[in-house]
Amino acid sequence: VSGSSLSSPTRKGIVHHTAAEQPESTNTFLQGRTGPGGVNSSLLKPSGDRRHMSASPTKGASAAFAVQKIQPTEFRRYYERGDLAISISHHSHGRAISWKLDIAKLDYHHYLPIFFDGLRELEEPYKFIAAQGCYDMLEKGENRILPTIPQLIIPLKTALSTRHPEIICAVLKVLQKLVLSGELIGEALVPYYRQILPVLNLFKTKNKNIGDNIEYSQRKRENIGDLIEETLRVLEVNGGEDAFINIKYMIPSYESCVY
Repeated sequence: VSGSSLSSPTRKGIVHHTAAEQPESTNTFLQGRTGPGGVNSSLLKPSGDRRHMSASPTKGASAAFAVQKIQPTEFRRYYERGDLAISISHHSHGRAISWKLDIAKLDYHHYLPIFFDGLRELEEPYKFIAAQGCYDMLEKGENRILPTIPQLIIPLKTALSTRHPEIICAVLKVLQKLVLSGELIGEALVPYYRQILPVLNLFKTKNKNIGDNIEYSQRKRENIGDLIEETLRVLEVNGGEDAFINIKYMIPSYESCVY
């Protein structure tokens, strides 16, 4: 042990420390309610100075609802290339899609996933054409829709994963139409709940706190929390006996509307 590390007593028994052994000032001590203890956020990053390590619970919560980057869609590429036999017709009551071919003669395995992929579009006219095209094909698809269910899961999951409220609302409306378009479609979707429902569990309680004001988005079906609850009920009613237990597994807060 070196001599510099030793301290020598004085005549009054007071110990003198060297410069390397001087105690820290009170300014460097941890202060109450500033440490990371009890923090429930996993996004807390360590800092060199522990005094500045404060909790940031809102960062993790807001990141969960952050809108993800929307990748270019195959639907837009097909439309701009002229591979879709559709055009927009304007009427006194609004816009509509004019099909150049009989919808009954379309290859649903090819075209229906393309229109579902376009549900991620936010720019007009792609947004309107994709959504209306899905409605038209589901309206007249009959027994040709059921075999295409496995091909529709990836476009649905990709659109929901954007976490964009406007896109999620559009997907939920089309999903309800899909379930009600034919028999056994709701049951065929049950094995794919793990791909579809996680984002719905995240946004299920995402409602506006407007107090005693009027919520006009209910008329337009744009309230994401109410729309998710409505969609889950449609899935349960039309999904067979195994629908509820699978929905409950992915969304524990869901309560059955049947039992």
